Amino acid sequence: MIDELAALPGIGNKSAQRLAFYIIGMSPERVQHLSESITQAKAHIHYCRCCQNLTDTEICPICSDPARDRTTIMVVENPQDLAAYEKTGKYKGLYHVLHGAISPMLGIGPGDIRLKELMERLQTEPVNEVIIATNSSLEGETTAMYISKLIKPAGIRVTRIASGVPVGGDLEYIDEVTLLRALEGRTEL
Repeated sequence: MIDELAALPGIGNKSAQRLAFYIIGMSPERVQHLSESITQAKAHIHYCRCCQNLTDTEICPICSDPARDRTTIMVVENPQDLAAYEKTGKYKGLYHVLHGAISPMLGIGPGDIRLKELMERLQTEPVNEVIIATNSSLEGETTAMYISKLIKPAGIRVTRIASGVPVGGDLEYIDEVTLLRALEGRTEL
């Protein structure tokens, strides 16, 4: 059990050992419930037909919410990024989850992420703006530029999330690209 738990992302050997001993100490009913919830999730969770987010329904709750702004789509790399934006409670548009980023070094090209589905949505939905919210990594930037070049000819506004100095960050430890982005994305006080 420890080996299986340690194989999960973000779980080291010590955490796996702690989890294993905790599970062993649980009541048989709770262990059964945990086991069933994992099995049920694996069997019933799939991609939303619209945005490619994970869901247990054909269309996820975000896409099926009539109060969401259907003219704006935020493109994110993975479901965790979507969850982070949803936690802010401020973004009221729709999303599109790529499930990765373009990375020629790792052999991940445009056909390996959910770009085709995004382009199909843009042809059938009344979208005015696509916000690219990929990571500020080389792969995220490559993906953002590629998407921008695909979408701009369609006359849809393409924007990129701002990036810069994190709150509480010391400038001397921030890389040059982040500092340049912070300077370029400055706002008036």
